[in-house]
Amino acid sequence: MLTGKQRSYLKSLAHDLDATVYIGKEDLSDNVISEIDRYISVHELCKVKIQESSELDPKETANKVAEMLKADFVQAIGRKFVLYRRAVKDTDRNIVLPK
Repeated sequence: MLTGKQRSYLKSLAHDLDATVYIGKEDLSDNVISEIDRYISVHELCKVKIQESSELDPKETANKVAEMLKADFVQAIGRKFVLYRRAVKDTDRNIVLPK
């Protein structure tokens, strides 16, 4: 569980990121979930954009994906949302969260 300070820090890191995974008309397919999982495993922070062709609600979708991937929901703005999952190995960690 993230603290408010940690969430704020992650929001600042995500601000300049471009969306790396896009959810289209097929909604939450297995391919989309695996792509988010693959990206978040390497980078720890993932920004996802829901295309106009999808009827999904960003906040609900973000919470669902976060639960599936054991990640933390950071924020949802418009049709984009950000997820964070800490790397398993200390050597793979790119992000150092404030206490």
